[in-house]
Parts: sequence; C-alpha cells; structure tokens
Amino acid sequence: MISRFLPVRLRRLLGVKVTSQPPAYLLIDQPGQLAPLLKAMERVDEVCLDTEADNMFHFKTRVCLLQFLVGQEVFMVDPQSPLKLDGLWTSLADKHLIMHGSDFDIRLLHDLCGFRPKSIFDTMLAAQLLNRPRVGLAPLLEDHFGVKLSKDSQKANWSRRPLTQKMLDYASLDVWHLPALRDILTRDLKRLNRLGWLQQQCEAQIESGLTGFAPPDENDWRIGHSEKLRGAGLSVLHAVWHWRQEQARRIDTPPFKVCGNKLLLQIATAAEAGDALESIVAGINLGKRHPRLIGSLTAAIKSGLERDPQTLPRRQRKRDPRHAALTQGEVELQDRIKLDRDRVAKRLSLEPTLIANRVQLAQIARQPRQLDEILLSWQADLLRHEPALKQL
Repeated sequence: MISRFLPVRLRRLLGVKVTSQPPAYLLIDQPGQLAPLLKAMERVDEVCLDTEADNMFHFKTRVCLLQFLVGQEVFMVDPQSPLKLDGLWTSLADKHLIMHGSDFDIRLLHDLCGFRPKSIFDTMLAAQLLNRPRVGLAPLLEDHFGVKLSKDSQKANWSRRPLTQKMLDYASLDVWHLPALRDILTRDLKRLNRLGWLQQQCEAQIESGLTGFAPPDENDWRIGHSEKLRGAGLSVLHAVWHWRQEQARRIDTPPFKVCGNKLLLQIATAAEAGDALESIVAGINLGKRHPRLIGSLTAAIKSGLERDPQTLPRRQRKRDPRHAALTQGEVELQDRIKLDRDRVAKRLSLEPTLIANRVQLAQIARQPRQLDEILLSWQADLLRHEPALKQL
C-alpha cells in the first residue's frame, strides 16, 4: 500500500491519484464522546493540533473548534458544546504538538484554560527558515500535496451551529497533512543545518504565547496619526473610538465591522479643522448601519466637541531604557549592524527580520553586550562575528 504521505510529485510518478478528499473524522459535541479521543492519545507521543475561532465575527474571540490528528485518526471537538475538557487538556499537555502558525492558537488556548504546550513543531516557522515564498498552510498543502483548501471555509463563521459538512471537511484537512509536511520541512532544514534554529524558534513561540493577548490599554484610542491632533480633534477621536467600542460590544461584532479607523480619523481631522457638527456628520458614511448608528455617533461627536482636550487621560511616558531615543553614536552603530544583518540574510537566503527586527536592532545598538539576551542563540551567532559587533 502506497503511503498517503508521499510527496505529490512522487505520488504522481507512481500513478497515485492526488486528491483533496477529506479524511474520515469523529465530531465530538456531546457529553460522553471524549473517550475515543482520550484513549487514542494514550497510545501516542505526538498530536497534530489546530483551532478555529470567531474573531472575525464577534466582539470577544472564542474557540469554536479543536482539530486533532492522533496517529491516523482525526477528531474534532466542539468546545461550545457541554463537554468537560479538563482530561483533554491534561493529556494534551504531555504531547509534542505539530501545528501551523501556532502563535494565535497558543495565546487562544492559554487564555481559555491556561494550557501550556510541552513542545511544538510549527510548520510555518519551518517554512520561514527555509525562505519559502508562501508560508501559509493553504499554499504549502497545494505545493506539496496538490490539496486546495476552500477559501469560503477559511472565512466562515465558526461560531454558527450546526457546523456544515463543508466546514468540517475543511477543518479536517488542516491537520491531516501536517505529519507529512513536517517530514518534508525537517528534511530540508537538516540539509541546511537549521533544525536547531527551528527548535529555538518554537521554544520562543511557546513562551511568547503564554503571555496571552494584550489586555485593553487606556491609550488604545490613540490610533493612526493621532499624535498630530492637539485640540478638538483629539477629544472627538477619544469620544468616537469609545463609541465604536460600545456599539461593537452591544451588537457583538468586531469593532472594525462597525466602522474602520479611517472614518474615525476623518471625523477627528474635520473636528480639528474647526468644522461644525452638521458638516462633520454630513460627511459620514456608515453603509447599511447608517440609520441605526448615526444618531448615537452624532451624540458622541457632539460630546467630543464640547470636551476640553486638557481633560483627556494623558499618555504616561514609560521610563524604559529600551525605548529611549538612540544617541548619534548608537544610530550609526545600528545602521552598521543592519548592513551586516542584511548581508548575512542575503547570503543565507533569509528574510532579514528573521535574524533581527527593527526593535531588536535598536536594542543591540544601545546595549551590544546584551546580544545574547536580545536575540536567540542562532540569531546572535550570525551577527556576533560580523564587522559592526566584532570590533566592539
């Protein structure tokens, strides 16, 4: 029997038909149905995991579906159903996980139940270290297995019940090919001697994910180029941003679906220019929601126009040395380090920011002797012997 995990080109050469047919799976959405999944997990050390969430459809993001590949079996768990999942999290915490783009999933599951992965292999991080031109799961599956994922299901509302057959089929394919994809990427990473790099990236991904999602901040309303506003525009921006948050919470939708930042800044800029309330409102287009929301938005703009901007919450300047302005000498060092980084990245066919991003370059320029604290070991090793840092 020819393995379904053979690369697509080899399978075609051997006469094996490459299809996008979903595997058989078990949907677990009723109490008492977890036993087969837990029993299957007892037999393995490794599990493929993916999640589906509703962050594009609701104010607060929720986990809507958990997909598992355990050995050769696919299980899908509905966390919105009345299931007790404590045993599942306990068992999963002891497994090595294969995931794709795990950052969001780890944050999501940590916020949900405090889950911490033991170890992971992230196929997206692996593809980045191989400088693949397309690192999303859909293009990788298409490139290696001839599988085309449904774009409709990618954008589906996973909080709706019942889940359709099409959505469940799509979700099963998210984990079905991960072991084979992992094997292909591992082979190529070994050839380039970058498997250790990936392990460090994955360990850092776990630690980063365990911080969860950033909590609301009192300065979140300072969007776009709000620093250019000084008078009425600032007060109006504060008022309409909070209006949008309240409307999004009330109708349970993401704030951007109430209106975009562009419109909020348009309103604030008109107020800053001294436009009258009637003139500002006349230029507003809320689309289909216009009749329902224009009254409360008008009231928010009016309250902003009447508020003294001096009474707004002041931004607290963080006295963090990592965010202090660079001296002229540090700027020059940063530029030299950046040249080294870009040269190394070109030689290795890597995206330069994988070695050090803009913030990290500034931190290194400020405190070059803390290179090993700022970067991962593989990143630091690529830069420490380059001219800019070697001469220090």
